[in-house]
Amino acid sequence: MQIGSLRQLTLASFILALVPLVVLLWQSQSTLSDMGQIAASEAQFSVGLVRQIGSIENVAIDVERWILQYHVLKKEELRELTENNIQRLRDMMLIVCAELDKKNVCQALEKRISWFLRNTEITDQLLLDAQLAEFRRSLGELHEQVDTLLDERIEQQQDYVNSVQQTQAWSTGILVSISLLLIIFASQLILSPVAKIERVIGAIARQATRLPAISKSGPKELIELEHKLHWLADRLNQLEHLRHALLRHASHELKTPLASIKEGCSLLSEQVVGNLNEQQVEVLSLLNSSTERLNLLIEQLLDYNLLLQQAKPVYQKVDAQALIDDVLTDNALAVQQNDHKIELSLKVINLYVDPNLFRRIMDNLLSNALAHGTVGRPINISLYTAQDMLILDVANRGIKIPQEQRLVLFEPFKRGDNRRNDRVIGSGLGLSIVSDCARMMHGTAEIVDIDYADVCVRVCLPLTEVSS
Repeated sequence: MQIGSLRQLTLASFILALVPLVVLLWQSQSTLSDMGQIAASEAQFSVGLVRQIGSIENVAIDVERWILQYHVLKKEELRELTENNIQRLRDMMLIVCAELDKKNVCQALEKRISWFLRNTEITDQLLLDAQLAEFRRSLGELHEQVDTLLDERIEQQQDYVNSVQQTQAWSTGILVSISLLLIIFASQLILSPVAKIERVIGAIARQATRLPAISKSGPKELIELEHKLHWLADRLNQLEHLRHALLRHASHELKTPLASIKEGCSLLSEQVVGNLNEQQVEVLSLLNSSTERLNLLIEQLLDYNLLLQQAKPVYQKVDAQALIDDVLTDNALAVQQNDHKIELSLKVINLYVDPNLFRRIMDNLLSNALAHGTVGRPINISLYTAQDMLILDVANRGIKIPQEQRLVLFEPFKRGDNRRNDRVIGSGLGLSIVSDCARMMHGTAEIVDIDYADVCVRVCLPLTEVSS
């Protein structure tokens, strides 16, 4: 099903999650209404029954008094009053007895009433007193039966309330659980397209060759965003190819005239075309230094372009001493010119790194130390492990780097304020290459403070099981 928009999806999910809660609210209201009606009905029944039994007792007292008066006075008016009250008592008793389950008490009371109606002319006082005593006892039993009935109905009502509470608790738990499941389901419907976009962005960041396919269903806003991300990825790939081509061709095209300039300067320096005066020799020296600087910039640019083209590191087991010896051999001339002494501290025998990336790190760090270190002072190279990390420190003596400049120096084409020993203006790519190489091997590069040198660049790489 094609969802119109993210707003519609959110609204539909919200309504779907509310359905169980609406059902729960309706069920709670219905149950509360039923319990209110039952409570009102039971209260009305209990009050009516208590009033009826109270009226019966009052009428029974009147009946007993009229019987005794008629027995003494023998007046016709008293006999009629007695019969009327007995009939009234019988009618009221029938109403109460209709609510009782046990009819034996009502039958005994009816038997006493019938006896009084048949024996209005009784003269035996003892027999009359005995019948009146039985009459009062039957009335007491009737009162007890009514109390028992009320207690039973109260217990039944309490059981019903407990049953309703239990049912309501189960219903609440089930409906709330359903609502939570619907909320989770709805959130997945919303988050699934967002997670797809996150995967697309991650693939773009990793420069993956293929991106996740564009969704065919979902909110139209997010589908449009996926289209835009795919377009952006294509555009970035085009720009990346153009940048690599530009760097490659520009470097190549610069090297050709540069070689001609160097050859021409060499011929002039050897005075093949004629003798040079002092001013011409000075100008020629400036041309040579500028040519060397331009050659250095081109080489660093090519190195940086080659680094950017490497997709991922290729790890190998490398002998740490041999690798550093190769780096020192390649830079031996610069070390001798500045009268530096290299102090090594290698506490790691084998490395499991990308040899090319680690070699670039070493070359650039040593070149940076040679260019900015104080002439005649030692350069320290330390390789050790700490907290599951492989650490490389390259330190030199010289001018300390301010804190506010330390992060900036690792950005491309950013240079520090300190002058180089070779008086060559750097390209600002050395430390940037170090940082990128470290990042490709999931490590970091930073400038740290140590107690034995003024400047120290530290590279931290994850320590693998092969490193030792």
